[in-house]
Parts: sequence; C-alpha cells; structure tokens
Amino acid sequence: MFRFEVIPSLCTGCRTCELACAFTHTKDKKPGRSRIYPIAYSPDKYVPIACLQCDDAACVRSCKFDALKRNEETGAIDLDTERCVKCEACVAACPFGCSLIDEVHDEVVKCDLCGGSPACARFCPTKALVYKRIA
Repeated sequence: MFRFEVIPSLCTGCRTCELACAFTHTKDKKPGRSRIYPIAYSPDKYVPIACLQCDDAACVRSCKFDALKRNEETGAIDLDTERCVKCEACVAACPFGCSLIDEVHDEVVKCDLCGGSPACARFCPTKALVYKRIA
C-alpha cells in the first residue's frame, strides 16, 4: 500500500505541483482543474492542499451513487465519472475542500494520485509532496 504525504515545512509556494496536476489532467487540449493548490498561512510559509485519501472519507460516505471507491492498488479514492451525477454532495462533504468542480470540463474532480504516480510529487522541487510505500 502507498501513502501520499504532505510536508508543509518544505513547501515554498512555487505552484509547480498545481501546474503538473493541471497539465496531467488534460482533456480536449485544455488543462484540467488542479486537484492541489498551495495556500499561504503566513509570509513565505505555504501548505499544499490536496486530498489525503482519508481512511473514513466523508466524500465516499456522502455519495449516494457509489461513484467513489478506494483503489486498493494506489490507495486513492477514485471517482467513477460514469456513475457520478454531479450532485456535488462530495464537494460539500469534504472538510478540507479537496473535492472540486472543474467548470471548464463541467465535472466533479478529486485527486486520483495519477494512477499511482502523482505528478505533483514527481515534479515538486523541494520534496514537500511524497508518495511512498508503507508497511
């Protein structure tokens, strides 16, 4: 099993993670909504906000259409766009603001850990984002 980890003390707010995510999720040659975004919590201090794939996820519990399921291989809670009716219950339920609306593509989006190789972690220059195997 793998775990996505955020280390805020290493984040410089460069937004490389945001760009890597948006360009990884491209449709119709348009970058998708980034599933990660850094916010400043004091001068020169940032924290990347991203889905932490909660063990008891509010987004999963809120979905009445069974569109959100844990991917046992990657550890991500994947969104089945075929089952999703865009009711936005998951968006309202997430206490961390990590289920989002992509207005460009008219869909609900959340982090899928890029199928097991998160672009945000691969491109983070300071290693503030880590995707690692856990015991």
